[in-house]
Amino acid sequence: MQVTSSVREPLVTGGKSYHDVTHDVSRQVEGKPSLSWFLAFLTAAGVLGLGSIALIATLWEGIGMWGLNKTIGWAWDITNFVWWVGIGHAGTLISAVLLLFRQKWRTSINRAAEAMTIFAVICAAMFPVIHMGRPWLGAYWALPLPNTFGSLWVNFNSPLLWDVFAISTYFSVSLVFWYIGLIPDFATIRDRATGLRKTIYGALSFGWDGAAKTWMRYESVSLILAGLATPLVLSVHTIVSFDFATSVIPGWHTTIFPPYFVAGAIFSGFAMVLTLMIITRKVFKLEDYITMGHIELMNIVIIITGSIVGIAYITEFFIAWYSGVAAEQYAFINRATGPYWWAYWSMMTCNVISPQLFWFKKIRTSIVATFILSLVVNIGMWFERFVIIVTSLHRDYLPSSWAMFYPTWADIGVYLFTFGLFFTLFFLFAKFFPVINMAEVKSVLKSSSEKAAK
Repeated sequence: MQVTSSVREPLVTGGKSYHDVTHDVSRQVEGKPSLSWFLAFLTAAGVLGLGSIALIATLWEGIGMWGLNKTIGWAWDITNFVWWVGIGHAGTLISAVLLLFRQKWRTSINRAAEAMTIFAVICAAMFPVIHMGRPWLGAYWALPLPNTFGSLWVNFNSPLLWDVFAISTYFSVSLVFWYIGLIPDFATIRDRATGLRKTIYGALSFGWDGAAKTWMRYESVSLILAGLATPLVLSVHTIVSFDFATSVIPGWHTTIFPPYFVAGAIFSGFAMVLTLMIITRKVFKLEDYITMGHIELMNIVIIITGSIVGIAYITEFFIAWYSGVAAEQYAFINRATGPYWWAYWSMMTCNVISPQLFWFKKIRTSIVATFILSLVVNIGMWFERFVIIVTSLHRDYLPSSWAMFYPTWADIGVYLFTFGLFFTLFFLFAKFFPVINMAEVKSVLKSSSEKAAK
């Protein structure tokens, strides 16, 4: 028996019935695209097209088109890779971890968060592939495939290879989890459709019949996938952090990176979920499903993870001082006072100071303030990755090799390409797939309606 509190606000407002849920979510899929959707989609597609110029130029000419040099071999490419992987973390956390903890408020936002995860991982995976220079000649060597060249294998001791395993596993599990959740809703749209649309959604729904046994298997598979996906929430960004933590470079060689990276990934992921959900609820008129309660709870998660990230920043400085290693101490002093001081203090302002504003309920429950701060957080998290990577490399043990990194038009263009790809995919998803999980929202509808009636 489900016990609900009379104090909490209902998860779905407006006194919705089961029919209302089906109608409100399905109408976005069944109706013609709105003008606002067209404008947003064309903007994203335009950015994708412009970014394609930089991507094609990079593939044609090589990564010499980027601003890398002998001292700084990683810069915007790996910064963007880590940033996009972090963006994709909130989807699995909302879908898997909150499912296992029986958090009902996840039901309205999990579908879009899962889609965001998949699209972000696709964007992230592009950068290591492009960084190979000529990926069509050797990208497959990142996989331990049997070959005819004798004992020619990948280096299993390299964290870069661990990235391949971690991210491919993460993508696969997230994709299956997302699609399994879509099947009942595809069947709902199939039953309302006619003609070609009915055939397409019929194929997508895999013959779903809504029988009790089918639902039982659906619930079992969801729990199994949630159990598989939960360790990935911790492992993926932990392994990404090993790209740096297993080196001996001052500023990277630290054991705090794994929990620090995981907290930062959840921090930035929830910020992106907020950004997308605020736009989606307005464009698709879903204010009764994505309520202020959902937004406030996500803001609370941002407060917690932002505070953890802030403590990690302070701990890094303390450990550098406590180590007594001059090179380690200089790496952190250089971050705060060196040529890239502006990036460091932008990171501190966006990631440490701005989330603390959510302690004030008036700000935490303001749509405009939440939207602005969600953008600020993701800007700050990009600067965090930039600071970690570039400031640790640009000044090493030999002053004569010190250098600066300046992004070229190709660096910026490839980054814009991933933005265009991400938002193009998300807008297509929002139009042709149900953006809210109808089946799960209906499962919390009864208790919400009873509380509203009281």
